Amino acid sequence: MTRLLITGGIKSGKSSYALERANKLNGKKNFLATAIPFDKEMEDRIIRHKAERGPEFITTEESLDIHLHKMDNLILDCITVWMNNLFYKEKEEEWETILTQFLSRNTGNIIIVTNEVGLGNVPMDSVARKYNEYLAAANKLIAASMEEVVLMISGLPLWIKGAE
Repeated sequence: MTRLLITGGIKSGKSSYALERANKLNGKKNFLATAIPFDKEMEDRIIRHKAERGPEFITTEESLDIHLHKMDNLILDCITVWMNNLFYKEKEEEWETILTQFLSRNTGNIIIVTNEVGLGNVPMDSVARKYNEYLAAANKLIAASMEEVVLMISGLPLWIKGAE
């Protein structure tokens, strides 16, 4: 059974490592994508990421209601963007309920990608501080329910909980 949280900084190799680990799983693989193609750059990025995954993954796009999906051999990429979507739609107060329901429904093989916000500075505005607070709390909630937690640094995995 694989239950893994991958955290780290921007462009630290989180998504690539998630794919690497998921490719070791047997059976059909699922990818729950949280990004919204809000501009041309994001559209291009989504196209590139789909190509990287290849046909081995069935992609479901869900920007808010991740708790409605139950899948095995699942990558959820990413909590950071999902939390941003909740803030954008002014539904950020629902994060814990949605995330708890998602985790309780998806008890099989799962790999979740997020960004680590605990290593940066304190933002100047209250919305950004609240975002960091909620994302940090979500990361802690997820980490507590995972068998493994990996921190990606410069493309290298550092085990925080469990071991490969």
